Amino acid sequence: MRILTVIGARPQFVKAAPVSAALRTAHEEYLVHTGQHYDYNMSDIFFEELGLPAPDLNLGAGSGTHATQTASMIAPLERAVIAQNPDMILVYGDTNSTVAAALVAHALDVPLAHVEAGLRSYNRTMPEEINRIVTDRVSDLLFCPSQIAVENLAKEGIREGVVLTGDVMVDAVLRAVETAKQTSMIHVTLGVNAPYALLTIHRPANTDDPDALAAILSGCGGLDLPVIFPVHPRTRVAMDRAGIALPENVRLINPLGYIDMLCLLEAAEVALTDSGGLQKEAYILKTPAVTIRTETEWVETVASGWNRLVAPDAQAIVSAVAEAAHNQPETHPDYYGDGNAAERIVAALEAFVEEHHAERSGTPN
Repeated sequence: MRILTVIGARPQFVKAAPVSAALRTAHEEYLVHTGQHYDYNMSDIFFEELGLPAPDLNLGAGSGTHATQTASMIAPLERAVIAQNPDMILVYGDTNSTVAAALVAHALDVPLAHVEAGLRSYNRTMPEEINRIVTDRVSDLLFCPSQIAVENLAKEGIREGVVLTGDVMVDAVLRAVETAKQTSMIHVTLGVNAPYALLTIHRPANTDDPDALAAILSGCGGLDLPVIFPVHPRTRVAMDRAGIALPENVRLINPLGYIDMLCLLEAAEVALTDSGGLQKEAYILKTPAVTIRTETEWVETVASGWNRLVAPDAQAIVSAVAEAAHNQPETHPDYYGDGNAAERIVAALEAFVEEHHAERSGTPN
């Protein structure tokens, strides 16, 4: 079996690592990095720390608008797929890399598998939501991280090819967290001890609106905690452009690798974020989260009480952090599986490819 995998952003590097390891025990994988995230702290360090093989092809797409970035990927992806002639294309999540590969797979009539299928925030102003919907519509295999994701697809009439695998991010976190606690020196390097809050902000709804970004940082400034803020390049540019002052208790640092970030997250009093991935990692590590968005695709984390949604409003953020830190739930439901999602994904790929080959050859499987 020959799989062409397309990834391009740091959350996808994390998700792809356990699947790639399971896949390569018996099969071929051709790994395409679109270059959507491209500097060392956003890309290379993840490959090193996660043991992800070096990409066979890097498209160097770089940054840009949703349309520009997606368009820049399609033609080189098409050439790569034609040259490699894979049995299947494998994509992750909801980025521009994901939807570009999905469109190419559909155009070339190559089977497509989508890891993290079925997620919905029901906010179509988010580019990620459109990317998810389009990718799910053209996928042959839809690997769902949770039962709610399966139900979301069923509501849209998508039932064929749907597989409840559990979440590959559980696989990745369980593989890495003990290593992180034993080897990371990030707390020593930063000179910080618990309690502290961890902040990540990168979505356009928060970074492109100066008032929203200022309110988020003002809310962090009102916390009785130091706030560690690994800043996304987009967010740093937005802060500089808007002339937003940094509160005294907020410490800006460069983006971190996976191991250091897990170590900080695991020990944090609370995580403040607009990242889908960090919401879920916080849940897996039992770190309370405050998500600075009006909706989330990870609705289970909110239903359980481990995650709170809040608008970019300073006082609302202060109140939500206080509640999250002092009212932790007594239960922690197992929504996302047992850490063996990668093996289930590979088994489903094998079964699909075998059946697909049998149908094309006209022989029974």
